[in-house]
Amino acid sequence: MARRVRPLGDEDERSDARERALILLYEAESKSIAPTDVIENQVLVPDELTRQLVGGVEARGREIDDLIAANAKGWTLQRMPTIDRNVLRIATFELLGRPDVPIAVVIDEAVELAKRFSTDDSGRFVNGVLAAIAAKVRADQ
Repeated sequence: MARRVRPLGDEDERSDARERALILLYEAESKSIAPTDVIENQVLVPDELTRQLVGGVEARGREIDDLIAANAKGWTLQRMPTIDRNVLRIATFELLGRPDVPIAVVIDEAVELAKRFSTDDSGRFVNGVLAAIAAKVRADQ
């Protein structure tokens, strides 16, 4: 997993929590274990937002994956890069389960994670899929 360095002074606890959630979900998927088991095995207990994101993705996994699959035109979940799939899962959970977070923030954060940790095309891909999902699940906003 390639990591692009974030500019100094560009630290945000919520962005960091999303990054930690991505790493934990990546680990869970690569080891074929439950995300909550990964959290329980951490030496340091992850912060509340990280736990909420990972737990929400796990609890609503089928619904989240169905939304992603329905809106990722020409892509199956299995064919997507693992990072992209998990970035989309986190953001889709936020669109569904965190109505206090604006759509633009959810999408911008997900696009930044995809750009930092995945392929050159991942930012555009994640943006397109999440825009379609947001139009369906938050049509009233």
